[in-house]
Amino acid sequence: MQKLDQLIARAQAILRASRHAVALTGAGVSTPSGIPDFRSPASGVWSDHDPFEVASLFAFRHRPEAFYEWIYPLAHKTLAAMPNAAHTALALLEKHGPLKALITQNIDMLHNRAGSGNVLEIHGHMRLMTCVRCYGEYEASVYLKTFLETGEVPYCHCGGVLKPNVILFGEQLPVRILSASKKQARSCDVMIVAGSSLEVAPAGDLPALAKSCGAQIIVVNQSETHVDEFADVVIHADVVDVLPQLAEPFQPVERA
Repeated sequence: MQKLDQLIARAQAILRASRHAVALTGAGVSTPSGIPDFRSPASGVWSDHDPFEVASLFAFRHRPEAFYEWIYPLAHKTLAAMPNAAHTALALLEKHGPLKALITQNIDMLHNRAGSGNVLEIHGHMRLMTCVRCYGEYEASVYLKTFLETGEVPYCHCGGVLKPNVILFGEQLPVRILSASKKQARSCDVMIVAGSSLEVAPAGDLPALAKSCGAQIIVVNQSETHVDEFADVVIHADVVDVLPQLAEPFQPVERA
């Protein structure tokens, strides 16, 4: 088994030779910022809830108060969270390195706040809210601030419930974002998989698509994934420790 420093050096070499790298990130990139993941037994968002009863489109339309009761602590942590070293490293790889796009399963907007520009939020985000009755779209910040202060369900001026632009169970993924993500997977020469278990399709299928089109795969994740068997570099370690090291060769040199 290769040592960590050898694996990092190999991943750095792959990135230095890359002309079009793409990153695919999951919850593991944001857990160091205090945002819980969805599946870990102890701290996962689903540990005490049935997702289909609180976070499906059907459930939202029939019992929006259950959804907002469930999402309250997650929204509070998400809006209070700050980007960590993993987010910053990926932004650096885009600004000074070969990274051309970042596909994320996260809804927390931390990649944008860290400085990443071309972010494809495949599961939506909490930046906007949409009325389920008139389909009016609104900036979410004011409504979410009031929600966190009062705990009350936010409503549109038409009387319809406002839903954050996150993808719920039973809801179609944004077609444009999904199409752009697949295009990036087909055109990249390197895909970095960071902090994702890759258990949810179609995001979890993107590394295989990239590999089938000739890309090299770098996996950085605490636990094993189904991609490990065909990945070119697999690093089972914390993304906060590893990603800054992968970005280090691209750090601009400060001149005196």
